[in-house]
Amino acid sequence: MKYCGIDLHSNNSVVSVIDESDHVVAERRFPNELVKIVTFVAGWKEELAGVVVESTYNWYWLVDGLQAAGFTVHLAHTTAIKKYEGLKHSGDETDARYLAHLLRLGILPTGTILPPEARNLRDLARKRMQLVRSRTTHILAVENITARRFGRRITSNQVGRLDEAAVSQMGLPDDAVFAVQANVATITTLGAQIAIIEKRLQERVAKNPDHALLATVPGIGQTLATVILLEVGFIGRFANPGSSASWT
Repeated sequence: MKYCGIDLHSNNSVVSVIDESDHVVAERRFPNELVKIVTFVAGWKEELAGVVVESTYNWYWLVDGLQAAGFTVHLAHTTAIKKYEGLKHSGDETDARYLAHLLRLGILPTGTILPPEARNLRDLARKRMQLVRSRTTHILAVENITARRFGRRITSNQVGRLDEAAVSQMGLPDDAVFAVQANVATITTLGAQIAIIEKRLQERVAKNPDHALLATVPGIGQTLATVILLEVGFIGRFANPGSSASWT
């Protein structure tokens, strides 16, 4: 049998194929072009036990492409791997070989490869979270400005009710008014986009019985139920409740 490890970077990848004795059968660096990588690995397709790809920020295209080409793909859980302890040298080639080596030994920590559609919807939920965090930053900025000027903060609910006219009547210096109006305009825009995304998410998950079940838990509303559902994916991938809690 042969084992393949791919050390994935932002614009290139090192592909290493090893045998049962950890001997390097073939190894090359490629630009991140799917056809070139698949063509190279295809030379050992019938002998390959699997291909390991690092769980980096940009793995979707490579994993999906390899799976579409008929390869058995493993997504390496990189933060769970203790790399290269006791090795004198380390580099991209070493990284790729080590991934293949762990696969050969059967001790490769792996992550779950959700189907592309599920990943896309999950990423949309994460986009909502990013926008919510950004909106919170601007809300806090307004609260801080009022605290510096008046010795007390206005509440986030009060910030949410502000408009350009209301800001002008707060008694702030002109430059501070300008700053708060910029924050308020951004808060309004972000709020509108968050609402659009939330509507889209609700439409996509509304028919899922697990979503309705999650929403019956005290303290879990529609939005949180959506986030939990999309982040967890298929609950059956956990062997028991303890495994789920540990992952969470």
